[in-house]
Amino acid sequence: MATSEAYERVGEAAWSWVLDQVREDEGPWLPDTVSGDGQDTTPAKDRDSLYSGIAGLAPVLAETALRRERTERERDLAEGIVTRLSAVAEESAEPSLYDGLAGYGTALRLLAPGTESAALRRLDDLSTSEGWRTTLEFEPGSDAPLNDIIMGSAGIVMTALWAGGEFAEAIATTGCEALLRTADRTEAGLDWGIAARTESRAPNYSHGTAGVAAALALAGAALDREDFVEAAAEGARHVVSLGILDDGGFVVPHTIPPSRREVEPLTYTWCHGPAGTSHLFAALSHAGVTEVAGLQVDELRRRCLTSLLTSGIPERLRPGFWDNDGRCCGTAGVGDVLLDAAQDYAGTDWAEELLRGARRMGDALVERAVQDELGARWRFVEYRNDEPLLPPGTAWMQGASGIAAYLLRLARFIETGPATPVVDRPDQWWAVPDEVRLTARGN
Repeated sequence: MATSEAYERVGEAAWSWVLDQVREDEGPWLPDTVSGDGQDTTPAKDRDSLYSGIAGLAPVLAETALRRERTERERDLAEGIVTRLSAVAEESAEPSLYDGLAGYGTALRLLAPGTESAALRRLDDLSTSEGWRTTLEFEPGSDAPLNDIIMGSAGIVMTALWAGGEFAEAIATTGCEALLRTADRTEAGLDWGIAARTESRAPNYSHGTAGVAAALALAGAALDREDFVEAAAEGARHVVSLGILDDGGFVVPHTIPPSRREVEPLTYTWCHGPAGTSHLFAALSHAGVTEVAGLQVDELRRRCLTSLLTSGIPERLRPGFWDNDGRCCGTAGVGDVLLDAAQDYAGTDWAEELLRGARRMGDALVERAVQDELGARWRFVEYRNDEPLLPPGTAWMQGASGIAAYLLRLARFIETGPATPVVDRPDQWWAVPDEVRLTARGN
């Protein structure tokens, strides 16, 4: 296994490379990928987003600050992000966590606690009894509210609960009551699509029932709403009914019915696999639910984690299997979930096994990094392309920013142990002990 110094060195090199890509045009912006062909000379529409824009640099800045003083360039960037996002939050109409206001609030909370209130106030103003209307054109011609973590009410609810403040209860209540109205009853429990009319389902964490149910469980616990907690449990029962429980694990199909676009019917990612779906069972435990469909919720969380450890990842076992090393869809996202669990199960033999898994992810990232005098970055693979190596990405969810933050956190964990602080975020804060959460410490 690599040393903590090796993880830190590659993490810092990746972060340095990202910083060199930051541009200025009415505030900082970041090209999503860097191809060298001159196609990234103007900011994209999502330039401010948590997924691929400057809001996604906030968790990395928070991570680096746990280890060392910020450089002048980092201080200037943090100030520029706060200034830019504070201004756009006043006018933005897109509410979501990964593309809009909830993501802006996340970045502001991490960089300048208190300034996130502008984004939350705007979310409160934009709320309707149906939730929040989207601007993302998920379904052509429709601005109907969405349900999921990435684009919809679940992610907004999680953000409000994480950030707290005067608007949190109203936002969480509005979002969860809207989610209850859009639920579909199944033989096993409750189910949600990305939108109310979406027929195809992605039942795992980012776009499906696992994420929606997690948000309901958290809100139920925070607001003393038993109806939210019961709906969360019913959602979990539906998820369990879809899952495969072989060999001590738990895996739910990527898409139902299977999509022709997906090479692998099962994957192990944060977005569509047991890495993210493990957070559902941690959320149910947080809400006081102990059992779902005859299984203990802690057992179900452990089963998700077991599937990660025994799946063969991060090896690229065949074309289309594990071709992404990012947070959303690949290695860094799995590693971060394993570290969360290692801190939550601290002091147990299980925690040591989880840490070994997290280091295995870190070793793959170190090995696969493209390193030169410019820094470090990663090129994911799309084997169906004539040129299978994709251009290196910069961003939080699909690029070097998110990977850098993971490697730097892994290095800190190895050096200081499971009590080391965690840069917690809206979609995972309950998966680690309160005492290690950076925002709970009053950053």
